[in-house]
Amino acid sequence: MFLTEAEAEARLDELRRQRAALDRAIAEHELYLDLGRRLRPALPAASPAPAPEAADRPEGQPEGRPEGRRVIEAAFEVLAGAGRPMHAAEIWEALAARGLTLPGHDPVAALNTRLWKRAQGRTALRRLGDGVYALDAG
Repeated sequence: MFLTEAEAEARLDELRRQRAALDRAIAEHELYLDLGRRLRPALPAASPAPAPEAADRPEGQPEGRPEGRRVIEAAFEVLAGAGRPMHAAEIWEALAARGLTLPGHDPVAALNTRLWKRAQGRTALRRLGDGVYALDAG
């Protein structure tokens, strides 16, 4: 069973389109990895904070659960103090210096997700670009 010349050319065109799509996907992933590698040295060496004692935790909050609202409030304070747009990695660096923690292997990504969700609501927080946030003046 052999392909005609037209069938072979059509198959080659399809394979070239697939290769172009793969090349784009590879380039996007390489860019993502490069960005992560450039931001990683800016992050402080995180040491896990001790879990708060039962008397220090809000009622109903289990041991070791992150205090999401406190992290967001602190992020707002950091942005207000800076008076300029900041990348999530910069904000995280300031939050980690205050002893705050977030779950997961990538706290910058966790913070970015929380900020992104908050920026969609009716708050003074605005997302200016990938991982870049600012507070509205006023």
